[in-house]
Amino acid sequence: MIRFSLFLVFLICSILCFGQTTNFESIDLKVSQLIEGTLLRPADQSKVPIVIIVQGSGPTDRNGNQPMMKNNSLKLLAQGLQEQGIASFRYDKRIVPMIKNRTLNESALSFNDFIQDASDALNYFKKSQAFSNYYILGHSQGGLIAAIVGQENVDGVISIAGAGQSIDAVIVAQLERQAPGLAENAEVAFNDLRETGKASTYSPGLASIFRPEIQPFMRSWMLYDPQAELAKVTAPILLINGDNDIQVNPAEAALLKKANPAATLKIIVGMNHVLKNISGSDAENGQSYNNPNLPLHPELIGQLAEFIKR
Repeated sequence: MIRFSLFLVFLICSILCFGQTTNFESIDLKVSQLIEGTLLRPADQSKVPIVIIVQGSGPTDRNGNQPMMKNNSLKLLAQGLQEQGIASFRYDKRIVPMIKNRTLNESALSFNDFIQDASDALNYFKKSQAFSNYYILGHSQGGLIAAIVGQENVDGVISIAGAGQSIDAVIVAQLERQAPGLAENAEVAFNDLRETGKASTYSPGLASIFRPEIQPFMRSWMLYDPQAELAKVTAPILLINGDNDIQVNPAEAALLKKANPAATLKIIVGMNHVLKNISGSDAENGQSYNNPNLPLHPELIGQLAEFIKR
């Protein structure tokens, strides 16, 4: 790790010396065997804060995109922070290269892997001592990861569209709204998974959640309670949710706020799950998931910058 840290300091200094014609520097970095991402920072030679950006669920890359979904939400987030004089590091989820290289073994995957990856990324930059302050920001699933990793020595924890309940409770609540006939069956299957490590009596309609290959991962994820984890965080906390989020209800943020009353809670009117401003129908909301040219909600970056700079 010393070699990595010295390399990072050398790399940043080299960029600053030879890159003064632009107001930012963007460099791809490999911080561990499985973690590759992009460091984006102002070209200013002074030390600035850095935010480690942790993506949401699924095969999500450093820009917030998936094979069938491109909205550039995390790329736009990083660019917005840079314009405010704040550096960021965003990275591909470890399953992205695994899928590309056909080396993904779903049954061997654990939620703890994602926690370790975020922790490794944070510590990589902390050891460099190249930045003034260190923040961790998680989007959706990443909000829980940020709360866990944020129990380490950080200057702040940011959760955007993070759930306030364990993933099994979130899924059951979603099913109660969207497919009530499956909710009770899912609850039984989750209980079996929690208690025995295996769920076998589930409806075919729930196969995407309970197929045997991903049961170990689901179990490792559901064992974490976001409220309990956030309550352990002593650093400043910012909770942000949009009131037009069709995946994570703002009530989830209220649960997190209750768990750690010192946290700052902001509900952004019109913002959806991929951080865009939606004023129309659910159809418009859904279309935004595949619109990389749609800008972020105009209030989001300001809220983040205010929290980080205060």
